[in-house]
Amino acid sequence: MVCFLYHFLLQGANAKHFVRFGTNVDPACMTNLGDLEIFSRVIAMGSMSAAGRALGLSPAVVSKRVKRLEERLGTRLFQRTTRQISLTEAGQGFYERIVGILAGIEEAEAFVSGRSGAVRGSLRISAPTSFGRMHIASHLRGFMDSYPDLVVNLVLTDDFSDIVGGGFDLAIRIGELSDSSLVARRLAPVRRVLCAAPDYLARHGMPASLEDLAHHVCLPPHTQDTWRLEGPEGNVTYRPHGPLYTNSSEVVTEAVLSGMGIALRSTWDVGAALKSGGLMQVLPAYEGSRNVVLSAVYPSRQFLPVKVRLFIDYLAELYGPVPYWER
Repeated sequence: MVCFLYHFLLQGANAKHFVRFGTNVDPACMTNLGDLEIFSRVIAMGSMSAAGRALGLSPAVVSKRVKRLEERLGTRLFQRTTRQISLTEAGQGFYERIVGILAGIEEAEAFVSGRSGAVRGSLRISAPTSFGRMHIASHLRGFMDSYPDLVVNLVLTDDFSDIVGGGFDLAIRIGELSDSSLVARRLAPVRRVLCAAPDYLARHGMPASLEDLAHHVCLPPHTQDTWRLEGPEGNVTYRPHGPLYTNSSEVVTEAVLSGMGIALRSTWDVGAALKSGGLMQVLPAYEGSRNVVLSAVYPSRQFLPVKVRLFIDYLAELYGPVPYWER
């Protein structure tokens, strides 16, 4: 069966090499399948040295196995530089076609051996920087203690990562759900409010209307987007202009906490400051669009790997319909 899968992957559905159930498995086929696992692990870990550590192999052995796979396929799978590696177009297409099958083999082995509850391998996750640090990293121990054989690779970035090209199993995203080839599961609502520090409001006064914002310091988000708000008159937009521009959402949060101006921030980010009085809500009749949600996004395929499903379920239960930062 392993040989069939391997030849099916490399030669397509017309492969002539089939193995009947009950026959011996060719060791060469097992080696070839191992090369696919190494290839997948290099993508998941982001480097050959990290993949080697996870697999208990030296970087030289990992490199040799990847090179052997490339020679067998007759194409280059990775672009290599002195600092990083990235998938070629052929490598990305190949990965898209094998990742689901490798996950299926892993789950099939667990089922047959009676270890259906066991989770092994690596889980590569992309998440927004601030949210990942505050609301994922701080809860990883509970998940990893339950699955000690699983290696978690959490990559924090404020860019929307290419899930497949980056070798991610899933991504945690904050935004509006859009139609795509990816599957998204809503994890929690995202509430965003206009807020400012008491010191700023003492100096500049509390705005009474959206029009009053023209006389205030309004801090743009790190994306430089407009504020999309929902108010008594429905959906409205406002273009904030201020003295600070940055590519970091954490800088915007620190600026509003320091009394620099008014900002539109998520309650998962500034909820504690709002409760303690470090920030005050401004124009409470206007809040951010309710179409913005927290979601887990993963490649669309027929069989979702157990490790991905378990992690998504863990986050969904952790946050709940009313997230803990709103309680």
